[in-house]
Amino acid sequence: MLGRPNPNAPRFDRWWLLVIAVISLIAYLAITQPTPFKDMLVFVSDGLWVTIYTTVITFILVLLFGLIGGLGRLSRNPILRGIATIYVEVIRGIPLLVQLFFWYFAFPSIIQGLGKSWGIMAWAGYKADPTSMAILGMTFCYAAYMSEVYRAGIQSIPKGQMEAARSLGMTYFQAMRFVIIPQAIRVILPPVGNEFISMLKDSSLISVVAVPDLTRRGREFIASKFIPVEGWLLVALIYLVLTLVSARVVNYIEKRSRMEK
Repeated sequence: MLGRPNPNAPRFDRWWLLVIAVISLIAYLAITQPTPFKDMLVFVSDGLWVTIYTTVITFILVLLFGLIGGLGRLSRNPILRGIATIYVEVIRGIPLLVQLFFWYFAFPSIIQGLGKSWGIMAWAGYKADPTSMAILGMTFCYAAYMSEVYRAGIQSIPKGQMEAARSLGMTYFQAMRFVIIPQAIRVILPPVGNEFISMLKDSSLISVVAVPDLTRRGREFIASKFIPVEGWLLVALIYLVLTLVSARVVNYIEKRSRMEK
């Protein structure tokens, strides 16, 4: 006799069909029209890898520094809380593109000026690495938004949880580490996933600071072949695949988290 299906078992996410459809469309274009679609896929493959690893590295750093900023916003120390608050409010008020320009063009000039003033030759001859500056700029920007996500998640946990942990002899930091933050992470999974997807799309902006990502490599190919329609269509489809896959992975993690409660 067959048993009843488990209501908590993860169901097939039908949105994967859209992912398959978009990938199939790209494959169809590459097979039926190798020039320009297949040629462009080969040309931008290295830029696709740059887009993926810069986004992943940035996201890991954002999770770390966002947590520090979120804890700073909740700190009982008025100085730490004030610094964290000013950082969040100022950075969220400046467009990401402007921040990328600052880190790539202005920041190296500041380092070079300090090096000349202080007689530090290593600083005086400093040259910015485009990819490093792009990661730094995106981290600095998105960590401010992630700080607010962490703050909201931590504040959503009932105060009784902290009181119960302290009554068991835990210190404040132990209670945050073992009781509050693990619960807060489950709460903030949806907005954290949305931040990752937004970051993935915004990573196209790093192409303006000489990073050879997907957008920049696509623009180079389009300019050399004079095919704006086909070229930007393919770039858009590739980004669509990346965001759809990311959204499906985030959705799966959310479902697993709910099932384990």
